[in-house]
Amino acid sequence: MPQKTIDDWRPAEAHASSPPPCGEGSGVGVNSHPIAPAGVVFAIGGLYVAQSVIGGISWTGLPAVLRDGGLALDDVGLLSLIALPWALKFLWSPQVERFRLPRSGRNRSGTIVLVGGLISILGLALAGMLGPQALFPVLACLTVVAFAASTVDIACDGYAVETLAKKFHGWGNAAQVGGAYLGSAIGGGLFLVLVAAGGWQVAVLAMVLLLVLLGAPFLLHARSHAAAETRPHTPSLASALRRREVRRGLLAAAIYVVAQKGSMMMLGPFLIDAGFGLAEIGLLNGVGSLFVGFAAALAGGALVRAWGARTVLVLALVLQGAALLFFAGYGLFPGISKTLLMAVAVASSSGVMALGFVALYAQFMGWSDPRQGGVDFTLFQSMDALVSMACGVLAGYAAEHFGYTAFYAGAAAVALAAIPAIALVADGKPSGGEVAAPGAKPSGVFER
Repeated sequence: MPQKTIDDWRPAEAHASSPPPCGEGSGVGVNSHPIAPAGVVFAIGGLYVAQSVIGGISWTGLPAVLRDGGLALDDVGLLSLIALPWALKFLWSPQVERFRLPRSGRNRSGTIVLVGGLISILGLALAGMLGPQALFPVLACLTVVAFAASTVDIACDGYAVETLAKKFHGWGNAAQVGGAYLGSAIGGGLFLVLVAAGGWQVAVLAMVLLLVLLGAPFLLHARSHAAAETRPHTPSLASALRRREVRRGLLAAAIYVVAQKGSMMMLGPFLIDAGFGLAEIGLLNGVGSLFVGFAAALAGGALVRAWGARTVLVLALVLQGAALLFFAGYGLFPGISKTLLMAVAVASSSGVMALGFVALYAQFMGWSDPRQGGVDFTLFQSMDALVSMACGVLAGYAAEHFGYTAFYAGAAAVALAAIPAIALVADGKPSGGEVAAPGAKPSGVFER
């Protein structure tokens, strides 16, 4: 069978337009051959859940286990170093994309996921055998796992950008954000239940087996849909930064993260000081992630498809601003019910966050060049991570020195002030596409 260039096969919706010139992404997914979007969403969804299971164990489950064993808080804080590969993965994303999309030959997404998945599984299994009392060896294992998982994430994001047509980006990002909430609930919730019931090694072994099951659908899907292609474009950071869409996306990421995530770091301490116990917060966070966050992610996918990303982003900022104003007023009105406070907290930290980030990540996917989606999308995520880290430090300082009322009032003002900026940079056109005529092929079926 002769090789085809990457532009020989394109989604049916893109036939009317010519391919973008070198260095300019179209924002429309490129498919090497017909691929049902439902299969893509299911495959990438499993990987996103798996990555968040690892994150939940590293940043929620393990800190609780270590503290329960009497470890000092400054030692527990060392676990934050595990986040570095996720913040810095843009540095090696071009090399990953060049390997994943060779000049000539088959897409190697499955190979990257297989190797990275095996490293993650072996590293987590080794951490299970060592036990939490061996802090520094376990920290080293989990850092290697984070490097492997973040590399897999580059390939997974690139595969999604390359494979999904633009009108299905909302569903792809619903799988991404919903998978993150589901995986966090498993890694930070179920994992602790298993540790309490059967011990560290049993819990880690269960998570290892779960990672195998979650990664299998992607490997089967990528292998069955890989076709030989010729690709003239060489992925690079320079190519990404030359594109206006990427610079626009980096600005949108910075604005939106400051507005919506900057205040969330202080929500846990705020609830503690409001009289809630750790067990209450942990239980409600788990329920929020598992049900509220997952449901909001699915709703976000539908709303992005119907209304467009801009409308959903503005809606999320309005809701977030209202929640932050409620937190600011809570200390001024002591008669407010604690039940209402927790309900608003769960809705804000899980529901509104998931709704907004589905829309934001749909924008990221649309602004990414399909020829190097892993590079472009990774840049956006790295901006998210770096700004989140900076906002966390500033939030702690502001809440400590000015109090919760002033802090949350200021955060609400930032969220509401970000609305016109986000409306300016975001795309407003719904991604649902036109209504099919009678007898037309169902959406998601691609043709030559």
